[in-house]
Amino acid sequence: MPGIHVVTDNAADLPPALLAESGVTVVPLDVRIGDLPADETRGYSAERFWEVIEATSALAETSAPSPGAFRAAFLDAAQAGAEGIVCVTISSRISATYQAAVAGAADLPSSVPVEVVDSRSVTLAEGFLVLEAARRAGRGDGLESVASAVRDRVGKLKVVGALDTLDTLRRGGRIGSAPAFFGSLLSIKPIVEMRDGVVEGESRQRTRARSLRYLADVAAAQGPLARLAVAHAAARDLGDFLALLHDARPDDEILVAHLGPVIGAHTGPGTIGLCMELA
Repeated sequence: MPGIHVVTDNAADLPPALLAESGVTVVPLDVRIGDLPADETRGYSAERFWEVIEATSALAETSAPSPGAFRAAFLDAAQAGAEGIVCVTISSRISATYQAAVAGAADLPSSVPVEVVDSRSVTLAEGFLVLEAARRAGRGDGLESVASAVRDRVGKLKVVGALDTLDTLRRGGRIGSAPAFFGSLLSIKPIVEMRDGVVEGESRQRTRARSLRYLADVAAAQGPLARLAVAHAAARDLGDFLALLHDARPDDEILVAHLGPVIGAHTGPGTIGLCMELA
């Protein structure tokens, strides 16, 4: 593992095959579902997570990894030959994961240099930064160059999501100022977005079909994109949305992946997230 190694958390929602291909290490957040043991739920795939959620009324909860978990991942990379480490995390404004990574890095010998990057984002938009870091590391860029390039891309990220209900986000307490925006209209089909690192209300749609059309229109309104992806929470109408998105962005390649437990615990089943990186 010579050169720069990339570490992230599982909020990035990158498919396992893509992570393996990129050589990225993942430090997972804990996910708890009712009385199920964390040691069991930590190993759930995204698909298994949604199967369990749909079979229970329990609210899933998440917690950040410990600084020790990041320290161990950083040391493993150094012992494997990494000359430096770039760690990309979920937004520091909705999780303590970034702070844990910083603390883990501070507890390392000076011979193990680490740059921790706050994505200010979630799911596959965070994943875009991870892929960019891995791409630059793979071509031989140095630590400062990789970290600087990734930080420069943070402001290019845009995440807009169509929720099937606002209730899960409200119950989880990760909704920013959206309650004032949506009020008590929990029967609507809300559109939310990541704005300056937090979840904010973006639009109110009356039907699911309108919410999916709205997302496609948002995509169509963007200029050139460096990357485009869809993260979904076992959405049964995923195919309908992908057809709309292909019509809106016919020349863009679209990465499609399950929305994982970390973000899905707060957005609920049926969520479809549109993740874009502006060129």
